[in-house]
Amino acid sequence: MSEQQVPSELRYTPSHEWVREEDDGTFTVGITYQAQHLLGDLVFIELPEVDTNIRAGDEAGVVESVKAASDVYSPITGEVTAINDLLEATPALVNRDPYGDGWLFRVKPLDEGEWDELLEAEEYAALIQEGE
Repeated sequence: MSEQQVPSELRYTPSHEWVREEDDGTFTVGITYQAQHLLGDLVFIELPEVDTNIRAGDEAGVVESVKAASDVYSPITGEVTAINDLLEATPALVNRDPYGDGWLFRVKPLDEGEWDELLEAEEYAALIQEGE
């Protein structure tokens, strides 16, 4: 597993979402390299609405590929502050750059302690290796 596939500065969920802590106190959420790789070419992405409240573990959106549709779950409880509008026209950004331009949404956390409950890179890498 390379650093590009599981960046060490991010946190992860067992359901293949990644989370990055931003300087403004929000958290950016996306799906991992592993998730987009398993799904294949993404053709449609449904994201949560800005200003809605979501709870950790709740469905926050859907990603659809030519192979399958998969729910995206929020790793953090809080208020959605932004969505990646570029994905409506170009869902394949997630395939090309899952940890950069392919981010999905941002959340202002209700409880910043949830960050500590997420998987660290090594734990996530071990989890996906078990699944192979």
